[in-house]
Amino acid sequence: MAGVAFKKVSKVYGKDVLAVNDLNLEIKDGEFMVLVGPSGCGKTTALRMIAGLEEVTEGDILIGERRVNDVPPKDRDIAMVFQNYALYPHMNVYDNIAFGLRLRELKGFLWQLSHPGDAKRIKEDIDRRVREVAEMLGIEPYLMRKPKELSGGQRQRVALGRAIVRKPKVFLMDEPLSNLDAKLRIQTRAELIRLHRALGITTVYVTHDQVEAMTMGHRIAIMKDGVLQQCDQPEVVYRHPANRFVAGFIGSPPMNFIEAKITGGKVIGGELSFPLPAGHPGLLKEGESVTLGMRPEAIFDARLAGSVPVNPENTFRATIDVLEPLGHEYVAYLKVGDHPILATLDTATEVKVGDVADFVVRLEDLHLFDANTEAAIR
Repeated sequence: MAGVAFKKVSKVYGKDVLAVNDLNLEIKDGEFMVLVGPSGCGKTTALRMIAGLEEVTEGDILIGERRVNDVPPKDRDIAMVFQNYALYPHMNVYDNIAFGLRLRELKGFLWQLSHPGDAKRIKEDIDRRVREVAEMLGIEPYLMRKPKELSGGQRQRVALGRAIVRKPKVFLMDEPLSNLDAKLRIQTRAELIRLHRALGITTVYVTHDQVEAMTMGHRIAIMKDGVLQQCDQPEVVYRHPANRFVAGFIGSPPMNFIEAKITGGKVIGGELSFPLPAGHPGLLKEGESVTLGMRPEAIFDARLAGSVPVNPENTFRATIDVLEPLGHEYVAYLKVGDHPILATLDTATEVKVGDVADFVVRLEDLHLFDANTEAAIR
């Protein structure tokens, strides 16, 4: 196994398309790192540069202690799992999994001309490893089937098996679950977590799905326009986003943003008024413009606030504009004056569309961002 490091890495397409910009990122040996961000943010380009499928314009990529910028993909000791499975349709599952091993041992097979015993050993070793991986992934009953005879989840397991059987230093996974339905995505996500725990191989996983990122990654690296915005443990990124983009991208439903000003020791945006969150007094000047951030899950019906204190400082009145029942909760679209506010409410609430009700917010969960730079203020 080995870690992976980006040292001031940039990738430029053509003359002026900057896909990755000065990326510095160290992925530890045995870590499950998730690169996440919207389409076009540079995450897949970064992954492909590790694999050697894209050339590095500037900077260095290291696998372990080895600089691999000029090392061919086949010599990097990595295994890649693609979004579209990339299975050979004319081969059965067994041969798809064994194919990479057979290529690697090609010299051994040629060697059989003068060393038949050695070739027999190689063949037995490949058979053992293929069957071990098939058992681990639960695809042993399908070894003689062709890919077209498998479900999407089974095909993805075959693709994983082909990567695992090689015992590489690094796994690279490019949105491997995006072609699966919602239920199968959750199931396969759990299987990948268990596999990583069992194998302990350094894994770099690319996704645009922030739920996948939050549930799977030891750390997550959020990218935008080719630039790394923040890299930390999922709970740290959620609770302490580095800027407005990260705050809006991580979390579901997304964070509410309200343009506000500092007035009389309070943050006031339209009809919303809250005391400055702890740690902020002294950082902000009177009259300074800020962006106030509130997560929907930090907003409660005042009658069902539970342990959240209800007082004039953290209470606001809103009209229920839309209610979306999700079984375990409501997603509520509130109107506070001209400001739309998104909240997730307990199904025990008795509010209905058109009602005017009081809501409370956990003051410790409020976020402030610089109105110009969009950086978090803390």
